[in-house]
Amino acid sequence: MFDLPVETKKQRRTYSKFRKELISQGFLMLQYSIYIKSCINKEAAQGSINLVKRYLPKEGHVRAIIITEKQFEKMKILVGNEDKNIALLGENRTIEF
Repeated sequence: MFDLPVETKKQRRTYSKFRKELISQGFLMLQYSIYIKSCINKEAAQGSINLVKRYLPKEGHVRAIIITEKQFEKMKILVGNEDKNIALLGENRTIEF
């Protein structure tokens, strides 16, 4: 999850670069500024977090949380339809936010 400033042209470029890097590393957008990645286990999830640390923007806030597939499945969607990205997530995987 992230909240980055986008007031100046430089900040917007930083935001775009960070978002593109997340996507290139296999993250999918769950909703605006919330990206997820399916990992085989907790160690792989921690490795993904460590990789994101390498390209963190200097301004703004970035948060990560590791949850299991079972915990993720308990999420309730209160408005609208489920995103097709959910179908990409396999069983017994760790989900990283």
